[in-house]
Amino acid sequence: MKRKHKKYSKPKRPFDKSRINEEAILKKEYGLKNKREIWKADSQIKSIREKAKRLIGSSEEEQKALFQRLRKKGLKVNSIADVLSLDKKDYLNRRLQTIVVRKKLATTSKSARQLIVHKKILVNGKIVDSPSYIVPIDIEDKISLKEKKKKTELNKKIPEQENKEELKEEPKEKNDWRKRRF
Repeated sequence: MKRKHKKYSKPKRPFDKSRINEEAILKKEYGLKNKREIWKADSQIKSIREKAKRLIGSSEEEQKALFQRLRKKGLKVNSIADVLSLDKKDYLNRRLQTIVVRKKLATTSKSARQLIVHKKILVNGKIVDSPSYIVPIDIEDKISLKEKKKKTELNKKIPEQENKEELKEEPKEKNDWRKRRF
């Protein structure tokens, strides 16, 4: 069995008031469940920055490959300086929950989260139930609401033969235990 590892690290100073206030604002703005989601976004940005730092001395082809991958994710990057200046807000803006609000499929970020978790949002024709799903640029315009089934389709008239079969009652056994007197 594969061991799960944390995708984030807790802050070194847990009671830093300025950080707590900043995270509370981000949590409310993006409709996040808890601050752990902010920490996950922060760790993703840190890993992207580390990759960029390793590529500073490498060839331009490798750098362009990294820039291309980041552009597909929707991050606006053209140089290593742009990668190093990325912020957790840039990453949080690419979440499915945020994009659903931006496309006005939901009025608030909390309602967007609920729609996603309740499997009402389709991404490229497939149900995605993770609000933290990072939406690639090419799929962004393929996000839609799942269509509701109409009641008339569900309550179609049953043909007469099937209806008659349902009305017939099966003969009850003589030794029905519920009718016995004790």
